[in-house]
Amino acid sequence: MPSINLRSTKQRKAVAEVLATISKFSSAQEVHSILFSRGEKVGLATVYRTLQALAETGAIDVLRNDGEALYRACSNDHHHHLVCTGCNKTTEISAPEVEIWTEKIAREQGYVISGHTIEVFGLCKNCR
Repeated sequence: MPSINLRSTKQRKAVAEVLATISKFSSAQEVHSILFSRGEKVGLATVYRTLQALAETGAIDVLRNDGEALYRACSNDHHHHLVCTGCNKTTEISAPEVEIWTEKIAREQGYVISGHTIEVFGLCKNCR
């Protein structure tokens, strides 16, 4: 479950618990819908604020897809994502060769990397 370093409330815990149960990147509306179906009384604005706060602390990952923010609880280790454009199923991947490549490109261009994110989009085997 995502670590909540914020003032913990019943609503924030409920949002974190939902994120811990889903394996795909989900919108605030999707999280809110799951909460509603569970009988949780959490407003959509609270869901948005909680997701944004968790993302700012690094407790969850954010993916921007066509301007919409999608959220997912992820491991604390540095990783990248394979994201299905059909169902939003997400797989965390470790790619040491990507780390070597980004460092090389940055060095060649005179940059010092402060961070990077890589999402690879396509169709999973179930959506093909």
